[in-house]
Amino acid sequence: MINFEYKGISAGKYVEGEIEAINNSEAAYKLKEQKVIITKLVKAKKKKEIKKKQATKFSFGSGVKTKEILIFAKQFSTMQRAGLPILTSLNLLIEQTQSPNLKKIIIQIKKDLEAGNALSACFQKHPKIFDTVTVNLIKAGEASGKLDIFLERIVDSLEKREKIKAQIKSALFYPAVLLSVAVLVTTFMLIKVVPTFVDMYTNMGLADKLPGATKVILSASNFVRAKGFLLLIFLIAAVSGFKYALTKNYNLRKGFDRFILRMPVFGNLIQKSILARVSLVLGNLNQAGVDILESLDIAKSVTTNIIVVESIENIKKGVFSGETLTDLFSKEKIFPPTFSQLISVGEQTGSLDTMFASVAKYYEEEFDTAVSNLAALIEPIMIVFMGVTIGGLMVAMYAPIMSVGELIQYYQYNLHLNKD
Repeated sequence: MINFEYKGISAGKYVEGEIEAINNSEAAYKLKEQKVIITKLVKAKKKKEIKKKQATKFSFGSGVKTKEILIFAKQFSTMQRAGLPILTSLNLLIEQTQSPNLKKIIIQIKKDLEAGNALSACFQKHPKIFDTVTVNLIKAGEASGKLDIFLERIVDSLEKREKIKAQIKSALFYPAVLLSVAVLVTTFMLIKVVPTFVDMYTNMGLADKLPGATKVILSASNFVRAKGFLLLIFLIAAVSGFKYALTKNYNLRKGFDRFILRMPVFGNLIQKSILARVSLVLGNLNQAGVDILESLDIAKSVTTNIIVVESIENIKKGVFSGETLTDLFSKEKIFPPTFSQLISVGEQTGSLDTMFASVAKYYEEEFDTAVSNLAALIEPIMIVFMGVTIGGLMVAMYAPIMSVGELIQYYQYNLHLNKD
């Protein structure tokens, strides 16, 4: 007997589970007897494999950069808007594309198209390069005869995705550089500068009379010089081990994703970027005539955050049961009340595609504002942090000298009084 995994509708409700049968046909027959309308029926995978797949969405890449795909989409869109035949456009793109990997893919797309396949089917054969959103938009363009318009939407989607990535990198780059500089300077001082002070204080006979702060710095210096390399290896191993554990343990990954979304400042930034991308994808697919259930399924692919993925999956199940999108989105904490309210207007007016686009624009603007505020906030904080760290270290090391100076002044003052 083989285990089959199924999804479907029974008595107006969404159902899913597993059933044992000799083959696919028997499984379908058994479900039919149970009055289940089948929407999906596949051979079941082991639970470990499922969790591994959900916990791991990392890949070694396709050898094609997103920027190269964006340039390709822009050129293809321009050629279609100019009225060039698709095969002519592909020939020109093969000549103009500099990326060897992307060129091979375009050549294969051209061959598949000449063999009689639909353009969307040709793109679908390269999932590592062209995601399901791109494929569905091309399919909608083929069906409507407006391929140029839908290619422009693909370009717009890719540009916004790249803009969000660039803004996040830009927001994190400056503090990362300052933090790296602070760590390097502190490490250099602990290894090279502090020992010089130790020798000086030993020669002055102050080694046993140092302030508490200075003793802490000296202990840190001794530790870094004696075991710094081992500490570095431990940190690298710990980070690598944690990353590996995230790919193997579903619950750990889920907890980590929840922590990411709850992080002060950065969590809000990440949430807004995800909401912008999800609503943009749903709007494009809805306008392309893609079924809402399929659109939700595709929208899950825009993020690897398990909390968001599970929320979208819950919404999808609710749609099967006949609940409104407004109610379903409002039940999921990851989607703020503003999101649900705007979707409610779209449902009531019958313009969900337009409203999803408005939601995407709203959260893009919110994201832009959050990035600007973050940049303005982080710069002074990091400068103060560097000043306190390095300045505090220097004060701690010079404290004994200042104490000796004060002691000398005290003795000179008393000596002067005794002479008088």
